[in-house]
Amino acid sequence: MLPVDSTSAGPLYRGKITASTQNQALSALLFLYGQVLRIKLPALQDVARARRPKRLPVVLTREEARSLLDALAHPTFSLMGWLLYGSGLRLMECLRLRVKDVDFAYRQLVVRDGKGQKDRVTLLPERLHRPLRLHLAKVKALHEEDLAQGYGSVYLPFALERKYPQAPRAWEWQYVFPAARISTDPRSGVNRRHHAQDKGLQNAVKAAVRAAGLTKPASCHTLRHSFATHLLESGYDIRTIQELLGHKEVETTMIYTPVLNRPGLAVKSPAD
Repeated sequence: MLPVDSTSAGPLYRGKITASTQNQALSALLFLYGQVLRIKLPALQDVARARRPKRLPVVLTREEARSLLDALAHPTFSLMGWLLYGSGLRLMECLRLRVKDVDFAYRQLVVRDGKGQKDRVTLLPERLHRPLRLHLAKVKALHEEDLAQGYGSVYLPFALERKYPQAPRAWEWQYVFPAARISTDPRSGVNRRHHAQDKGLQNAVKAAVRAAGLTKPASCHTLRHSFATHLLESGYDIRTIQELLGHKEVETTMIYTPVLNRPGLAVKSPAD
């Protein structure tokens, strides 16, 4: 039997197979023998799953983050990028943001059904108020055009559409970042405007990283990492940052402390 523990020197490890691939292979074997062939393999049940190596998050400095965001030329992508960095949103949380969850008065965003099906409240940077209002005015005009053409409904999760039949066409339920065109919803067959696709912003961030001349392998999620790290650098306590990020356990938020505790901050090299 092939070992699947990445700490061993078995064939899978020597083949440079990642921990997730090893675990996927093990799950496939367990399903094949247990559910398809109906053969019990006790030895296979006891095989240890591969452990993912612990990696430090990629974090940009404040100057690098701003140079990346300034390189996002498209105004919508720029606004999305600033929300990832300024509010600590995950990519899909940004794309699924609805008009009703933007609270200018309290300067906050309500993230609905985030990772782990949890709601949370996070910051709405004051510098984004004006560009976000201008963006929403354009989105509202687009929504009114859709309504005039017989469209204008939006997908609602769970059974909300049955409970509130008028809600899918209401302005407050529309996506803050709608798709460029109307498409057919494969679940219901209804022609509607979904939220923007993730690939658009991902590709724009990749291009911005090159344009800004950054050497770090930055991505959309790097902006969220930078949000958390820069708050820690500013002296905010880790429990507050945990709530803003929506982490279930504070240990998850603790991944950012090694970035702050790197030797260069507290220890001076003898070469200097």
